[in-house]
Amino acid sequence: MRAGDLLRQLDQRLLPRLATVLTRLDQKTARASLLSWVAVLSCAAVLFTAVFATGGPPLPDRTVGEVTRVGIADGDSIPSYERTAAADLAGLARSASLAEGTYALVSLSEYVTPQSLAAVVGDVGVSFVFGRVPLPDRQTEIVRIPAQRLPDDVTAGMADLAARKAREAADYRSRAAALVGGDPQERELRQLYVSGARLAEREAAAYRTGCACVYAVVVRAEPAVLRGVAARPGVRVVDPAPEVRRLERTVFTPPLPEQRDVARPPIDRDLLPSPSPSAKSPAPSPEAPENRVPQTPEVTDSSPAPVPSRPAPTSAAPSAAPTSTDSLQDGDVDAQLEGGAELTS
Repeated sequence: MRAGDLLRQLDQRLLPRLATVLTRLDQKTARASLLSWVAVLSCAAVLFTAVFATGGPPLPDRTVGEVTRVGIADGDSIPSYERTAAADLAGLARSASLAEGTYALVSLSEYVTPQSLAAVVGDVGVSFVFGRVPLPDRQTEIVRIPAQRLPDDVTAGMADLAARKAREAADYRSRAAALVGGDPQERELRQLYVSGARLAEREAAAYRTGCACVYAVVVRAEPAVLRGVAARPGVRVVDPAPEVRRLERTVFTPPLPEQRDVARPPIDRDLLPSPSPSAKSPAPSPEAPENRVPQTPEVTDSSPAPVPSRPAPTSAAPSAAPTSTDSLQDGDVDAQLEGGAELTS
């Protein structure tokens, strides 16, 4: 019963009786006292009706501040992760039906195109895919593309990525052109900007052609269907995640196809330490650009905020990506899914 109907019935039953009682009272003091009690009872009836109609006070969101992690962490054994995920999938299939299905992280054995991904996944419900441009000895950006329709959504996401990477390349070029000094630090900084521009241009060209860049996908299906997906050619491992309730509170870290033994950051030749020109040279400071080492790229959305068209020449040089998605704070997961801070390789 709705709140309005319940209040209407209370009015129809109580008000006539109250009016009859009031007409019989002659003393003003008694009448005022009775009106006070009537007002209190009416307020209590309205409050009770509102609580009854809405099913009680709203429950607090118990998932706030909780982050679920699915996948493999840096330094973990990939064969061990694959065995554990396969055992979890088999145990999930034996334990319960899970009629509404469960989320799972599907890692592929190689990078595939959007069209090939559609053939691998089939009619299984997809939430989003993970991709990167697999350039030799370069640490490219790991991106997540929302995709419910394959291959159309992935192709559209790659087109957006190509446009963003073209803007990044132009931004790096403008930063390099603004450095006109001849001292060693400015020369090295200019080289890093030029290297970042070339890398962004190569990424843009790859995404523009619908490259074979997808290596993982998050799906939702029943355990029996997930077992069938695990047996398909090109599927490396299916990691079920029945604990996942909210995707915006979940961090997925699939292994890269080229990783076979241990999950580690990709090597980037442009970020390796430079050899010392002399044994007597002083040790460089930790903040110097030549001391940067490759780190695991942070997963970013397919369309984060655009970079400034003309940044200040004194801004920092492009460096390796933040350590990993495991270093995200709880509140950063929403920003990551909603197009958070941009990351360049």
